[in-house]
Amino acid sequence: MTSLPQWLIRALDRFNAAHPWDHNAHYHRWIMRQLPRRFRRALDVGSGSGELARLLATRAEEVRGIDSDPVITARARESTPPASPVTFTVADGLTGIPAGHHDVITCVATLHHLPFTEALTAFRRHLAPGGTLVVVGLSRPRSVGDHLLGAVAVPLNAALGWLKNRGRRAARPDAMTARTRPAEMSFAEIVREARAVLPGARLRRRLFWRYTLVWRSPDHG
Repeated sequence: MTSLPQWLIRALDRFNAAHPWDHNAHYHRWIMRQLPRRFRRALDVGSGSGELARLLATRAEEVRGIDSDPVITARARESTPPASPVTFTVADGLTGIPAGHHDVITCVATLHHLPFTEALTAFRRHLAPGGTLVVVGLSRPRSVGDHLLGAVAVPLNAALGWLKNRGRRAARPDAMTARTRPAEMSFAEIVREARAVLPGARLRRRLFWRYTLVWRSPDHG
């Protein structure tokens, strides 16, 4: 498969660095459309600077955000009003999940940092009967479809960066300063392993090098 010319890749990298935008926040509104109008308890795993947790708080009675990075967690606390029902804790996304059940669990751009099957098993265990799990994740491109979708995303990424910044140079969003690492699992591997843990889970490839997973726990637990 023919790749983009190196000169074009370098030019796009320079443009994107000057016009950054948060690929994960791009999916926040989509996440909210997967959730009930009201719910009691929500958990955001890998809460970062807290944007999604604060958005969940517009529908929830209580929201807990956990993230292993103390610096970005401190920023999340500073950006959250004192009266907000959101709390942020420095904790591991696998072993630091708060006790009890949650009506909603979200996990954005974090699952590839965790042992995949163990993390989904932990999310399932902490999800209330009838609850909803929503994941926006990263996969390693391996198939022709993966590479085609990535090629389509390149010019769209630049166009959205320009539109979101109105053509001006902008600082990197807080969420883009967190530690990252490349994904190791392909989308096909993710689908296979996810459905073994979460029967009936809905997974889709998405633009901007992401995939989505939605699973609703059976009402009987």
